[in-house]
Amino acid sequence: MSNDHQPNRLERQLERLDEVPAFARPWFRSVVLRRAVPFTGTAGLDFIEMSRERVEIGIKNEKKVQNHIGGVHASAMNLLAETATGMVVGMNVRDDCIPLAKELKMAFKKRATGALRAVATLTPAQQALMQASDKGEVNVAVTVLDEAGVNPVECEFVWAWIPSGPRNS
Repeated sequence: MSNDHQPNRLERQLERLDEVPAFARPWFRSVVLRRAVPFTGTAGLDFIEMSRERVEIGIKNEKKVQNHIGGVHASAMNLLAETATGMVVGMNVRDDCIPLAKELKMAFKKRATGALRAVATLTPAQQALMQASDKGEVNVAVTVLDEAGVNPVECEFVWAWIPSGPRNS
């Protein structure tokens, strides 16, 4: 990527957190992002890292997100992975476009232990495509790991973006 990148709306909002003392930034970041996507607050997602290249989000294994066997519910795993992929797309989509989840696949491979974290990434080529086009789609890489370092679920997320203004068709 070139060094002349102009931050988009989400990136600019997160840059304002630089004014907050370092020890408080993670908490403030979570508050800001939970306001933007309220359901993430309901589930208690923790926004650990937010950059154009990589987004990491965690979820604690608490009663409000547990399944009948005491693990993180499949729907909460989906929310975790979907939010991580959506946020990394959101960090890259142009201000004149909106991101849309297009397709997801989840295969539950192993029982999860404890808290989970999802890491979603975009390649430089994917980032460049999002800057160059007012519509398109990307397959966003995401890995979900539990406290034991096990990958309990394999995920594939395809995100699209389209112009945010009115259509002329």
